[in-house]
Amino acid sequence: MSSLNLNPSAVSELLFSQTGLALISLLLTLFCYFAAKRLYRLHRVWWLAPIVLAPVVITLLVFNLDIPLPTYFEYTHWLMAMLAPATIAFALPIYRERKLIRQYPLTIALGVIAGLLLGMVSSWLLVKFVPLPVELSKSLLVRSVSTPFAMEATSAFGGVPELTAMMVLITGIIGMLVCEPLFKLMHIRTSLGKGVALGASAHGAGAAKASELGQQEGVIASLTMIFIGIAMVLGAPVFAVIFS
Repeated sequence: MSSLNLNPSAVSELLFSQTGLALISLLLTLFCYFAAKRLYRLHRVWWLAPIVLAPVVITLLVFNLDIPLPTYFEYTHWLMAMLAPATIAFALPIYRERKLIRQYPLTIALGVIAGLLLGMVSSWLLVKFVPLPVELSKSLLVRSVSTPFAMEATSAFGGVPELTAMMVLITGIIGMLVCEPLFKLMHIRTSLGKGVALGASAHGAGAAKASELGQQEGVIASLTMIFIGIAMVLGAPVFAVIFS
């Protein structure tokens, strides 16, 4: 039984060791995400959305607890690794909504092409006329596609996957916040138009917002987001040459 008597100093040393801090980081990340998700279900305000609240709280905790970034990513990088199977899982909604794809092939195709090209051109213009660090400039070019696709495609541009993920997150949040005023300003009233616009410009966050607007909006946004991501990954080597 004596082996069960833990020395408080030993426990403290374990908790504040690199392994202990890495485990605490993983638990904090999961707690913040699920807590934000629950809060957003209760109160549908934009600043409680998990994509907004969780990163802010996690960042504040990491800096205030003086957790080194390599320590933070020691275990949490497995959460990023889950993006790979998530990418493969995108095949499921494509199969489920194949009737909708056949119903609106031209609209979805034009939305994919316009979203992909406008996203890249706007990023290229920003990089061209605003002085930014080289790593950030290269990581910014694929910001308009969903995170798993962007992190895969950014290597062709010489970008840093972690920076790209951050740019994707910021782009999605901005798109989610400004979409409704823009829809009113541009007189976009149809479910199809709203879904394509959100999926093409704000990827995952846009698809989540579209789902709040309506079921068809959410489905169209998801399909548009998926096809743009696939097109970006397949065309990344060519786009890298064009926009280099």
